[in-house]
Amino acid sequence: MLKLTVSNAPDSWDASFSSIAEAIAKIPANNTEPVTILIKPGIYHEKLELTQPYVTLKGETAENTILTYDDCASLPMPDGTKRGTFRSYTLLVKSHDITLSSLTIRNAAYPRSRAGQAIALYADGDRLIIKDCRLEGYQDTLFTGPLPPAPLSPGGFTGPGEFDERIVGRQFYKNCYICGDIDFIFGSATAYFENCEIASIYSEPLPCDKNGNPPVYGYVTAASTYENCPYGYVFYNCRFTGTCPDQSVYLGRPWRNFAKTVLLNCHLGGHIKQEGFHDWNKKEAQNTIFYAEYQSTGKGAAPNMRAPYVQSLDDSKAASYTKNAVLSGPDNWLPD
Repeated sequence: MLKLTVSNAPDSWDASFSSIAEAIAKIPANNTEPVTILIKPGIYHEKLELTQPYVTLKGETAENTILTYDDCASLPMPDGTKRGTFRSYTLLVKSHDITLSSLTIRNAAYPRSRAGQAIALYADGDRLIIKDCRLEGYQDTLFTGPLPPAPLSPGGFTGPGEFDERIVGRQFYKNCYICGDIDFIFGSATAYFENCEIASIYSEPLPCDKNGNPPVYGYVTAASTYENCPYGYVFYNCRFTGTCPDQSVYLGRPWRNFAKTVLLNCHLGGHIKQEGFHDWNKKEAQNTIFYAEYQSTGKGAAPNMRAPYVQSLDDSKAASYTKNAVLSGPDNWLPD
């Protein structure tokens, strides 16, 4: 039987558990002390929720410690109601001061045309650290909560955060591999991605639009940054790779009209479209979104061909997007 061990646990705790869920359940809801759950190599087919603070989930390596499930938006709930996007997660993190390390978190629902949205990691909280992890899925792989203030249609936010107070947290992703096809990094958090591989994987192209433009194979980000937030997504020294055809993937589009996404010193593969970003056919958003790049390299770097609302940062403006500037906040949080 696959076993878990819990480090620095009180003497009254059992030393090992037969499932990750069992170990998480042992942690008090009002936990105040750091707790680390060490997960031994294996494939864990579990749908998990972590709502206690000050917890670390740590595997041996991401390649051999795999958390996987296959819920998806099109799969109905047990009572027959629509599951929707936000109940499709493999791992829900809804707390603060959480670290995920050396794990694969996968949503195995496929194909997208049948499954729809399928979240691997639902991350909603402040001071979250995800390092040396693989986040794998297709559409909507990584949700960086909170939700936007309101859904565009009734029932659109049905799920764990629907009625919660919206708190914009800070999230730090380091040395991670994140893959998907459509909007596979989306949400409202302030999130800093460092030394990550962002992989657009071939799944199914979207149909040509009414103007006969070539098919699109993906959108990397769909930020919903709050209007009063200075930072949304920042990618630093990341590699945007892909198995999609050249000129077939956008770096992002605005889920909400104040979306912010900035790339610093990133290498872009040839699959990235020369326009860089898309306005989601919301012309009004061009006046409120903030999409910018600084010293992009690679075949997909085309600063002179970007959409007119994409900015090219100079040295002084790029200096305001350091990790400390983006994440420190009033408590001077230093995630490293």
